[in-house]
Amino acid sequence: MTVMMAQPTLSKRRVLLTTVSSDSHTWNLVFLNLLLEEHGNEVLNLGPCVPDAIVLEAVRQYRPDTIVVSSVNGHGFLDGGRLIRILRNDPCGREVPAVIGGKLGILGEGNDRYRDELLMAGFDAVFADTSSPDALTSHLRSLPGQSSLAGRKLDMPQGCQAPC
Repeated sequence: MTVMMAQPTLSKRRVLLTTVSSDSHTWNLVFLNLLLEEHGNEVLNLGPCVPDAIVLEAVRQYRPDTIVVSSVNGHGFLDGGRLIRILRNDPCGREVPAVIGGKLGILGEGNDRYRDELLMAGFDAVFADTSSPDALTSHLRSLPGQSSLAGRKLDMPQGCQAPC
């Protein structure tokens, strides 16, 4: 008698997409949402002007494999730096890979100076507004942590409280 075992199926990478709290632009989110989905990701798009507390709550509830933060208004350095420190100080956001990209400041070509500070604050990658979309999708493909089995176990990280 032969017993047939179900084969594991690949699940999509769960990406939490957001802007910084002061950024009201939506076209960047629409583009990124489509780009990420076209590359096989499941995307939860929080929309524009998302308060830091809402991003943290979404991380706690959605349990993303990756966080993508977009900035168009030039406040990515300030707001993104604050956001990543909040996420890295919380048990639920501490280990989730996070990237930021777009217009990080108002210095034009001088915005590259913010890269190292944002990496030191806790981002895993920083993409300037001149970066190719391929740079983001290549980076996401290189990240560990994509769930390899459908119906993955969603244990809360130690110290992370289950959402109400």
